[in-house]
Parts: sequence; structure tokens; C-alpha cells
Amino acid sequence: MTKVFCTGCGVVTPVGNTPEAVFLAVRAGRSALQLYPAQPEPYMASLLSREGFNGPSFFEHIAVEAARKAVAQAGLDPSGPRVGMVLSTIKGNVEQIDSEDVSLAAAAIRIAAKLGVTSKPVVVSNACISGLAALIQGMRMLRSGAYDHVIVVGAEVQSRFIVTGFQSLKALSLQACKPFDAARDGLNLGEAAAAMVLSTQNSLWELVDGAVRNDANHISGPSRTGEGSYNALKYLLPLVNREQLAFVNVHGTATRYNDEMEAIALDRAGLLDVPVNALKGIFGHTMGAAGILESIVSMQACDAGMVLPTQGFSELGVSRPVRVSAQEMPTNGTEFIKLLSGFGGVNGALLFRKGGAR
Repeated sequence: MTKVFCTGCGVVTPVGNTPEAVFLAVRAGRSALQLYPAQPEPYMASLLSREGFNGPSFFEHIAVEAARKAVAQAGLDPSGPRVGMVLSTIKGNVEQIDSEDVSLAAAAIRIAAKLGVTSKPVVVSNACISGLAALIQGMRMLRSGAYDHVIVVGAEVQSRFIVTGFQSLKALSLQACKPFDAARDGLNLGEAAAAMVLSTQNSLWELVDGAVRNDANHISGPSRTGEGSYNALKYLLPLVNREQLAFVNVHGTATRYNDEMEAIALDRAGLLDVPVNALKGIFGHTMGAAGILESIVSMQACDAGMVLPTQGFSELGVSRPVRVSAQEMPTNGTEFIKLLSGFGGVNGALLFRKGGAR
């Protein structure tokens, strides 16, 4: 099977605009989460500044900015005929629904044009696993032999539509979220863009393989037995070098049922001895960007030989004895698993390995 590597990364976040700056912010526990006024009630979120922005679409602006950074780091000419692009987002330009064409396909075409990509872009919009599913889509495009490089970019901006939707589900916390903690009471929202350039050229990090599994449990509630998440993990387990598995970076939304479901899935997969961390206590839930952004930060952590702390966690509040990192921990591991789940029973897992390790 063709090996796929990450050759460039780019990020736009409220806590930093390079992978290195974001990594340092996470290590320091520096979050941009704050309470924002809104109707019918305020909400806690990590939002990007609009200062100096005058364009028609802030969503497209940050997507292009993150992708350009990744392309520059990869030294890639995006106009080549064998360069593809995948856009990951859940809501895209939904904030402009009263005045603009909010089609995700139209947004992807505009973003590709600004990057100079000449091939037809692909859109992945699969609830909260969109970023991870987009990376898997990029891997498949490379392995098909039709492309040499694929730019995968995920972005999300918050809007009244999104905020009131989560409020109607009683899913938002009015305080900074607490993944896996006994006192957790809901998620926070976030804005970000993140991008990776995937290539068949050997580089520092390999995307070994990934799986998407749907347990179709409920439109908004996760499986009580972690069925989809467990099956995604089960697909990867034969590929994992257990002695080199540094950690599992989980979805960790800090909602009552999601964290419990992930704990059950990790238990069923025999991974209770592996350190676990979550990053939404820093970024909030960045939705279409989450799978890419959190993978980039996890690569940085593994390169630095550490398991990052789970901001907001202090006392285990799930039924299985998951090894959630409350503080920074050292590791010699060269692999990690990124885990995500989302509305509609969608679940995904992706195995990353340092290039040349095995």
C-alpha cells in the first residue's frame, strides 16, 4: 500500500498562527475561551479576531490562510495537474445564509482558485469527524494514483445558527469545558482553520491508515456501548506497535455521553493502559477544523517527547479507568491515534507514525 506523509502544516487559531506557537500555548494551558453575550443566553467560546478583515467570507479567508502556510512549508506548486484539494467543514458560510450562496461546493471552488489549485476540489462534511474523514479522503486520493499531493484544509466559524442549535440541545457549558472530568457539563465552541499537505514523498510523519465507522445510534447521541468508535479503533489495532503508542488524542468534547462513550470504546479496544488527552479545553470545538488541528498539535507533542495535559481535567468522571493526562507526561512513543466522533453516529480513527519508525 502506498505510504502517505504530511509534508506541510498550517494553522489559524485564537492562541497562535503557527504549529509551534499553538503547541507552546497548549503546553502553557493558554486558552482563548471566554464568555460571549448572545440570545437566548451567553456562550463560552474561543473565537478569532475579525480586526482588519473586510472581505465577503471570513470562513474562506482563514481556510486560504491556513492552506497557504501548509503549501509554503511543503514547498509545493499548487497549480500542478496532480495536486488535489479537500475542504473539511460542517457549516461553511452558513452565517451568510440570508445574502450569499452558502453552497459548500461553491466555497471549495473559490478557496481552490485563491490557492491556485487547478483540479476540482472535494468537500467532506461529515459532522464532527469531518477533518479526520477529509484526511482519510486525501490518503485515498493519493493511493488511487491520480494525485501526487493533496491539500487538506478544515475551517469553521461560529454563527447564530450554530450557537442556538447547540443551545437547543442543552449541550453548551457556560464555563471552560472539562473533558472526562466528573464536573463536566457541556462543550465550548471554537473557531480555527488548519491544513496539511499530504504526499507520497517521504517526510517526518506518516499517516498510516484510518477508518470511519457509523453505528447510526442516534441523530445527536453517541452509542452507549461505543460501537462505532470501537470498530474504528479495531480496524487500526493490527497496524499499531503497542510499545511505540505514545497516546490517544480523543474527541473529548466534555459532554456527559461523548466522554463516557469514548472511555467504553477505549476499554473495549484494550487501550486503558495508553495515555489519553483532549485539546478542546484550549480550542473549544472547532468542528470541521478539529481533526486536522488536533492532529497537528499531537504531532508536535510527539516530536517533543510528551503527552500534553488535558486542560480542565482534574477528577475522572467516566466509568472506565482511562489514563487521562492531567499534567504533561514524557513519552518515547513514535505513534499516536487521533479519535473523533460526531452527530449521526459517525466515528473515525487515524494512526500517525513518525517517518521511518516501526
